[in-house]
Amino acid sequence: VGDGYKKYFKLEIYEDDGTIICARERTEVIQEEIDLCGYFVIVTSRQMTAEEALELYKSRDVSEKLFRGDKSYLGNRSLRVQSDEAANAKIFVEFVALIVRSRMYVLLKDEMEKLDKKPNYMTVPAAVRELEKIELVRQTDGKYRMDHAVTAIQKIILKAFDMDADQIQDKAVGLSRLLEKYAEEGK
Repeated sequence: VGDGYKKYFKLEIYEDDGTIICARERTEVIQEEIDLCGYFVIVTSRQMTAEEALELYKSRDVSEKLFRGDKSYLGNRSLRVQSDEAANAKIFVEFVALIVRSRMYVLLKDEMEKLDKKPNYMTVPAAVRELEKIELVRQTDGKYRMDHAVTAIQKIILKAFDMDADQIQDKAVGLSRLLEKYAEEGK
């Protein structure tokens, strides 16, 4: 038996051959170790609650995974750009995307806490996939209209962003008019 166990157990050993007769837990030592488990410190320059700090810390993990994914999956170990400006631009776009993604995450999480159940479509990737289904289609009369009405799930997601189906419809009408205008100017 190694010395590491002696800290946590009182061993009674048979002196003749070194056989362990009994091992009693040192409960107070073990409890002290357990009490230290899971504690960490987050130092911030902003006043916030422990819950807010923890949530901010957890969201950082997503950023780190994105940049790691960029290096691993997108081949960014070598940026494959022709200039420092292009490398800076690529990293800047990723940074802006992280800001947008982080804001979406917070808004979706806050809205999900208001719901009775925890739907799986309130994650950033699932919400983006769902909202991508809202699209304009050019009709036979040359006007662009929404292909389908906004679904109940899309309405819940939009609510997280302080939007509703009427706003989406208004935007669709505005885009349709703009596209008509460009089509007329192009003739």
